[in-house]
Amino acid sequence: MHYKRILLKLSGEALMGEKQYGIDSNRLNEYAEEIKEVVEKGIEVAIVIGGGNIFRGLAGAATGMDRVQGDHMGMLATVINGLALQSALEMTGVQTRLQSAIKINEVAEPFIRRRAMRHLEKGRVVIFGGGTGNPYFTTDSAAVLRAIEIEADVILKGTRVDGIYTADPEKDKNATKFDSISFQEVLTKGLKVMDTTAFTLSQENELPIVVFDMNKKGNLLKIVDGQTIGTTVNI
Repeated sequence: MHYKRILLKLSGEALMGEKQYGIDSNRLNEYAEEIKEVVEKGIEVAIVIGGGNIFRGLAGAATGMDRVQGDHMGMLATVINGLALQSALEMTGVQTRLQSAIKINEVAEPFIRRRAMRHLEKGRVVIFGGGTGNPYFTTDSAAVLRAIEIEADVILKGTRVDGIYTADPEKDKNATKFDSISFQEVLTKGLKVMDTTAFTLSQENELPIVVFDMNKKGNLLKIVDGQTIGTTVNI
């Protein structure tokens, strides 16, 4: 396998599937099966998942809600999604641990770096919920931070498009896809991969990012096997 330890970043919206809100159980189970295939190959898998399918702090702030309060609600939404993914994975026979940056001991372990790394070494999938535990930081930032802390080889950002394009491929039919691109090129071209804080943190720590279509069966396994899938951002 091309990677030994990966951090998979999933958006909350990805769990909606064909729904307008909440969690699509079919999509959830599909993701669980994809992750199981990778775990069975001996890959150590950590996951950060967003909460946008339930609540987004910025959306709350736009309607007059206190931003800090809204962000805390968003963090709790990521824990809900983490619990759902944990359940789906365990139904497939994959051992899983959910760690939260917000203390919620009845349903999740607190995030402890050494404990998380030990779980990974034992072959357990570790899901990181609660974002960074701080308002004003996105789950993209949480993903990069956790990936650096657990010494992951790469961040795999699963989206609904198959990589990074010169423009939004859903809006511009002339948009062309990059197979690989440098961090500096992304910044120069003004392309949107992650929020600026997360992207800069990844660049500073020379942590590569692969953006790929998570909804296409087999893509995750192909990436960890070293195949060119999606777009790779590196130094």
